[in-house]
Amino acid sequence: MVSLTKIYTRGGDKGETSLGDGSRRSKANLRVEAYGTVDEANACVGLIRLQTTGEIDTLLGNIQNDLFDLGADLCRPEGDEAKNPEKAAAALRISATQVEAIETACDKFNEDLADLTSFILPGGTKAGAYMHLARTVTRRAERLCVALAGEETINPEAVKYLNRLSDLFFVLSRYCNDKGKNDVLWVPGANR
Repeated sequence: MVSLTKIYTRGGDKGETSLGDGSRRSKANLRVEAYGTVDEANACVGLIRLQTTGEIDTLLGNIQNDLFDLGADLCRPEGDEAKNPEKAAAALRISATQVEAIETACDKFNEDLADLTSFILPGGTKAGAYMHLARTVTRRAERLCVALAGEETINPEAVKYLNRLSDLFFVLSRYCNDKGKNDVLWVPGANR
C-alpha cells in the first residue's frame, strides 16, 4: 500500500525523476513521457465520468484503475526481474486479461451502434466529446509506447491495451451520442 506523508520532495528540481526500480531519468525521457501521457489519459477519463452514470461509469472506473496499473508497468523498466524474484513479484504489469476485458466492452457497446457513413468529428454530447479527447490522448500514449519499445524492452500488452482502449473510447463516444445517431459527421470539402 502507498503511504504519502509529504507531497513535494525536491528530488525533481534538477529535471530528473525516479522510476519504479529506483533509477533516475530525465523528466523528458521517452519512458517518462509515455507514462505521463497515460496519466493524462486517466485525467481525461475523470472528466468523462462527470458526464456518465451506471454501466459506462463503472467501466470507466475500471479503466482508470487499469491506467494506473499501466503507469506502474511503464515506470518500472523490465530486465532484472528474472534475476530477482522479489522484484518480479513487485512489478505490476498489464495482462492479456485486461486487454481482453477492453475488447469485450468494445464489442458489447458496438453492437447497437448506427452504421458509419462518414468519418466522425469530435463532438455531439459532452460525454461523447470527452471520449474523443480521451481517445486522442490514448493514441498519443500508444505512439510513445511504440517509440519506447524501439529503444527499450516494454511489456507488449501495454501497447495492445492502449490500442484497444482508444478503439473503445471511439465506440463509447458514438454510444454516448445516442448510439451514433447524433454523431457529428465530417463533410469533405464542405467549406471550400
